[in-house]
Amino acid sequence: MSPWSLREVAQHNSPDSCWVIIHNKVYDVTDFLPEHPGGAKIILKYAGRDATSAYDPIHPPDALDKNLDPSKHLGPLDSASEQTIAHAKDNVKKTKDEIRVEQARKRMPPLNRILNLQDIEDVAKRVLSHKALAYYASASDDEITNIENARAFNRFFFNARVMRPVSHCDPSTSILGFKSSIPVFVSGAALAKLGHPDGEINITKGAHQGGIIQMVSSNASLSPASIMEAADESQALFFQLYKHRDDAVAEKRVREIERLGYKAIFLTVDAIVAGNRERDIRSPWVLEEEEVGPVYFKETHGADKPESDVNIFGTAGALVANDDRDMTWEKTIPWLRSITRLPIVIKGESQKLDREIMPLFDYRLMH
Repeated sequence: MSPWSLREVAQHNSPDSCWVIIHNKVYDVTDFLPEHPGGAKIILKYAGRDATSAYDPIHPPDALDKNLDPSKHLGPLDSASEQTIAHAKDNVKKTKDEIRVEQARKRMPPLNRILNLQDIEDVAKRVLSHKALAYYASASDDEITNIENARAFNRFFFNARVMRPVSHCDPSTSILGFKSSIPVFVSGAALAKLGHPDGEINITKGAHQGGIIQMVSSNASLSPASIMEAADESQALFFQLYKHRDDAVAEKRVREIERLGYKAIFLTVDAIVAGNRERDIRSPWVLEEEEVGPVYFKETHGADKPESDVNIFGTAGALVANDDRDMTWEKTIPWLRSITRLPIVIKGESQKLDREIMPLFDYRLMH
């Protein structure tokens, strides 16, 4: 397979023929455009060009291997083109947001001065990029449920007993039969590389150090294999499954998870439709105005009216675009039980009626 030049790749910059460069390799993504969860426009923005900087933070390294036919892997760039890209990266002008983050990271407080979760959040607001914070911190619509979830913790109080021996307290417990130093585990969260280049591996190492269990998201920015490889051999990892609408694709993922050594599957049932996360959707506009100033309405007429360039899904919504929206107790649970021996936990139910239905399926979940 002969190497490609930047000039050759640049000719394929349209919906009819769309090539991109990722880590100095050339890919034909033309047929994938209508299937891309984030929409075709974000890919077309980089058509005929290097897309590595946009690809890396939100895709596992094996995403291209799993989602793109091998015939569309066109081969490497030639050495001259690689050098051109490297030179361009070294000389690219930093955005105002990148400069802000760079300066904020130099002023991060020592870890031993971060005492609680609010301290962590305050630091994160300063050192994360606007895009990362908009994704991590946003919730649907006016974020009322998110606000109430936080307030709910303020309505719980310890009703302490006295005259009890407390010199030897053991807060450890077991979760699904696996030991945890405290009755807490790390729940699944996607796209950790938006916050740090090492992504979920940082969480894996921290969970091991703290003696707690980590749940890995289907939408992690690293592959399940690389996260498991970073785990200590004594460490238990759970997996949060967003079921793909194609049963064959979903089954392949489940069997991979079991083969890799994950200890349980948490089936997410409350995110089959993307939430309207307005802060996440607005993020590109905020960054644009920060760089070039306010963008004002311009009235157009008839055929001159431009096509809307609003990504109504945002970063978060794109992640669930291919999920199964027709899951049922009667169909999905028996199907999942038939392809894995791992414990299955339902993640996201909140209604009394669902809790009344679940016991009917317990034998299928845990055996």
